[in-house]
Amino acid sequence: MSGPAVQVADLVKRYGELTAVDRLSFEVRRGELFGFLGPNGAGKTTTISILCTLLAPSSGQARVAGYDCLRQPFEVREQIGVIFQDSSLDERLTAWENLEFHGMIYHMPKRLRRKRIDAVLDQVALADRRNGIVKTFSGGMKRRLEVARGLLHEPKVLFLDEPTIGLDPQTRHNLWGTLHELRTSGRVTLFLTTHSMEEAQRCDRVAIIDAGRMAAAGAPADLVRAHQARNLEEVFLKVTGHGLRDEGDGAGRVRYWV
Repeated sequence: MSGPAVQVADLVKRYGELTAVDRLSFEVRRGELFGFLGPNGAGKTTTISILCTLLAPSSGQARVAGYDCLRQPFEVREQIGVIFQDSSLDERLTAWENLEFHGMIYHMPKRLRRKRIDAVLDQVALADRRNGIVKTFSGGMKRRLEVARGLLHEPKVLFLDEPTIGLDPQTRHNLWGTLHELRTSGRVTLFLTTHSMEEAQRCDRVAIIDAGRMAAAGAPADLVRAHQARNLEEVFLKVTGHGLRDEGDGAGRVRYWV
């Protein structure tokens, strides 16, 4: 893959009189951890759904791994992995069976498929639970299994839509350890949507959107300097006018944009 991992130009998505995405334009570089940030209802999930070919845009262009999301949806799907907010694992099956089924959907040859299942289960520290029924897994284990499934077919871009929402602090920390290992490997681009201040600060670059529009974009430190702010949350307040709320206390405290 040459060029940017993701390219979006003048992207619009309308639902009747409601404009959910309003002329968005941005690029994601290969191998980076890119954060797509904003309050609930900002248009983050809608944009990801277009990039994953689940929704058609009203106008504009979106390309992933060099392929046009509207005109080349099958090629795009071969290049991406997706982890949505709500789990789509089959909890009646084992971890291995979930991955085996996913590999078959992608028409992976049996020998390669089973080699990759072993590799990704080890990568997310679930090798010892390969034969465990998923309904017995904790929330964090299920999230790690979803990461493994998303990586099974070796995608160029992994989309993560609010991947740590609802997780306890320790589980959130462990999942981020897995994501940072993926980032340092350089083999996959991570595209993260979030409304968490903590997660925003972990990204190489962030794009802040509000009401479907781009409010600011850049490396967190660069945004702080450009807006003469003390920190990233102050940047957010300046460019969107939204407030913040805290969840948890002590070491588990997380700040969310609302």
